[in-house]
Amino acid sequence: MSAQPDLLYSEEEDALRAAVRDLLADHCDAPGVIARTESDTPHDLAAWKALADGMGLAGLLVPEDKGGQGASHREVAVVLEELGRAVAPVPYLTSAVVATEALLACDADDLLAELASGRRIGALAVALNVAPGGAYKVVRHEDGALHGELTAIADAQAADVLLVPADDGGLYAVDASAVTLTPQIPFDLTRPLATVTLDGAPGRLLGDAELAVHRALRAGAGLLASEQLGLAEWTLTETVRYLKERKQFNRPVGGFQALKHRLAQLWLEVVNLRATARNAADALATGEDADVAVAVAQAYAASVAVHAAEEALQLHAGIGMTWEHPIHLYLKRAKADSIAYGTAGAHRARLAELVDLQAP
Repeated sequence: MSAQPDLLYSEEEDALRAAVRDLLADHCDAPGVIARTESDTPHDLAAWKALADGMGLAGLLVPEDKGGQGASHREVAVVLEELGRAVAPVPYLTSAVVATEALLACDADDLLAELASGRRIGALAVALNVAPGGAYKVVRHEDGALHGELTAIADAQAADVLLVPADDGGLYAVDASAVTLTPQIPFDLTRPLATVTLDGAPGRLLGDAELAVHRALRAGAGLLASEQLGLAEWTLTETVRYLKERKQFNRPVGGFQALKHRLAQLWLEVVNLRATARNAADALATGEDADVAVAVAQAYAASVAVHAAEEALQLHAGIGMTWEHPIHLYLKRAKADSIAYGTAGAHRARLAELVDLQAP
């Protein structure tokens, strides 16, 4: 009989949250993030260095004997909640979670240790929209070199090493300097995308691509729900704060019953999202029904995060429509996240398969 999932936060997790929030308050203030989206360097590598090198958070999923912190997905989920609250332009999800999980499925301890220390940044060269278990594009492996083009690779511009699946079934480590990166224009400017072109790039065989990619995408999808939770919580909190301060007819706007009902409904959705996100993180940490927990979380998370951001935009009225206010960052991240690692519909279909509940 499986153990009940632990959805609560431990004292250590609360302390970790406070430390990450303080760090992001210093590095990822809203005006700074907006300014970065308008520049040629959207990634905040100073914030990444503080997270990875200063706090050792890049190696949370890596065992201590392999150079990491030996923590679990629960702690990573807390970090991602805070990164979602700040819409932080750092490659944490793509390197410290997805690429790291792929390496954990392979025999690549040296590369794993480099990612865990933050000395190098990794990116799995699979399109951001691919769901766990979904079909993904591969490149051609010929005479020890890789040839082909892969699109919609998240955070490839920040990566030092790319993990590339090939048509021989292998996953290869390719130095980023050996490929051509062409930036794509993403909807979410804080998580850049690129087309990766390999024209005879040398690659080091790491292991079986199918196993590694599935493990990586499952963890990415499950922990993305925590990022979506952090985003939804920030937008709800900021909207409530604003409606308490803004006055109309000589009374706070938040006092009007119609708005109270909208906020109460949104609060219920966010609470439910917290439960599904925590359940996914706990399931990934324990290995208990992880596929089901991830599918449930992603079947629900996207709509809540998008709804929270849309309500924030509407209820902030005119100021919410300005570029200077950060709400547009949250709405764009929420919309982009809604198709990252599979759409809600794809996860509902997967959940139906897992629990043998087929549509008529």
